[in-house]
Amino acid sequence: MRSRDHIVIGSRGSRLALFQSRFVLAELSRIHPEQRFELIEISTTGDLNRDISLEELGGEGVFVKELEDALLQGTIDLAVHSLKDMLTTLPKGLRLAAVLERVDPRDVLISRSGKLAELPAGAKIGTGSERRAVQLRARRPDIELCGLRGNIDTRLKRVAPEGLDGIIMASAALTRLEMEDRITEYLSPTTFVPAVGQGALGIEIRDDDEFLVDLVSPLNHDPTHRAVIAERQFLKAMGGGCRAPIAALGAVRDGTLNLHGIVASPGGREILRAEVAGALSAPEEAGNRLAHEMIGLGATSLIQKAGRDDR
Repeated sequence: MRSRDHIVIGSRGSRLALFQSRFVLAELSRIHPEQRFELIEISTTGDLNRDISLEELGGEGVFVKELEDALLQGTIDLAVHSLKDMLTTLPKGLRLAAVLERVDPRDVLISRSGKLAELPAGAKIGTGSERRAVQLRARRPDIELCGLRGNIDTRLKRVAPEGLDGIIMASAALTRLEMEDRITEYLSPTTFVPAVGQGALGIEIRDDDEFLVDLVSPLNHDPTHRAVIAERQFLKAMGGGCRAPIAALGAVRDGTLNLHGIVASPGGREILRAEVAGALSAPEEAGNRLAHEMIGLGATSLIQKAGRDDR
């Protein structure tokens, strides 16, 4: 077995992923100067197939599977993920050991034609996310949505006179890469509910590695972790990786966990919204209660319809 003074961190190879993983490495090195850390890049299905839509690739887990395989095989000791990429049910033998403090979870518009309300009818907006697409259609049914994949630089280059009028992205990615100057408008998280876990980083390890649990625990931000648990439980209770657009955002205010979310029909003709408040000590309960509220509003039929449309 490898010496415990040599810890290998696994990361996707994208610029953003490497930035995030190097940040984690730097923080761990600061806290544990006696440890030696090594960062290795691992290519994932989502990175290797950038011209194929995420839905065609299988949607969930395409940016984490190879990292999780490396963890289970012992090639790496911990993996750094954007939490929104992680499945709600982790593979047997793995655990989410720490969640770093969340940065801005909002979606943003990057546009050469002004804010969302100012875009002309027929403007072309790019997004690779059905969640973003349905919420965009609800606000501006008169604009044209265009599929969009690729790394951040590739997507930004599409906003040009010969290309798209704008794109929707996560604020967190641009914030971490110090590219906030590209943002035209921050979109309200109540009308553009973010992806579950958006803006947060997760550290995944083998579930029997208590040494790593202690090592990474100083990086855990408890309010973010509890909010993310509630979001992930809501998504899991609604069917996990089902094809219906589902989103949620939790926030801790005055000792209370507030959680709001959406479930939408395919294409976004109908969007259900609900919000609950719960005890900070019981984030799973908040997630389950939000799911119960959504089911009461008719979410089950929307999810079933998404399943039929996917066949």
